[in-house]
Amino acid sequence: MFSLHEKIAIVTGAGTGIGEAIARTFAKAHAHVVLADLNAEAGQRVAESLNSDHGKAEFVEADVSNRADCSALVADVIEKRGRIDVLVNNAGIGAVGTILDAEEEELDRLWSVNVKGMFYLIKAALPGMVERGTGSIVNIASALGVTTMADRFSYTTTKHAAVGLTRSVAYDFGKSGVRINCICPGRVETDFVRARLAEYDDPDTYRKQMEAQQAQNRMAAPEEIANAALFLASDAASFVTGAAMMVDGGYSCGK
Repeated sequence: MFSLHEKIAIVTGAGTGIGEAIARTFAKAHAHVVLADLNAEAGQRVAESLNSDHGKAEFVEADVSNRADCSALVADVIEKRGRIDVLVNNAGIGAVGTILDAEEEELDRLWSVNVKGMFYLIKAALPGMVERGTGSIVNIASALGVTTMADRFSYTTTKHAAVGLTRSVAYDFGKSGVRINCICPGRVETDFVRARLAEYDDPDTYRKQMEAQQAQNRMAAPEEIANAALFLASDAASFVTGAAMMVDGGYSCGK
């Protein structure tokens, strides 16, 4: 297992799904994990669970679409812990439809979370990392950040931007000692996805359709995405920066 021993890590959207899995995986790797989420109840629940399991965790309520919240989150962690070693920009939202279906407000809403949230947090955390000459930033993008699928205009647009943001920052700061990478997951079986499946008249049929989109004919477990994040956050990935790591079960192979 890759180690994050004594590293200070922020994980956004850590109350559920992939973010929760990343927080739990980082805690097992001996990081001090700062969980950030808009859902205070969910985030606090995960933090308490980690602490009761001999981990080191704390929760901070934050809306990543709000620049003041992002700045305050970073400032609070630096004040309390002295530094930030790892930043995971996981918080994200989606929408269904083509460009003709999308309203400007929808695109703005996704852009504010999926892109500007990363922008705000990197702007706040990167200077300290550069000053110390070390740090790892992991952005959670999507397989749709390098390809697309039907009826996902707003989501695809923002996830392509997340990949571009990652590569641009990585290139500009490659000599600083700070590494910036992103993960591009395919379908992941989270509680959210299971809840959406339950809304269909024939959930099993739709599940099989979703699974068949991956070459491995299944969805990922959140922990599988978390394992990739752990690698990129750790010193084992010391020569990896600017990567868009496909963790998509082969979804993008057929695109």
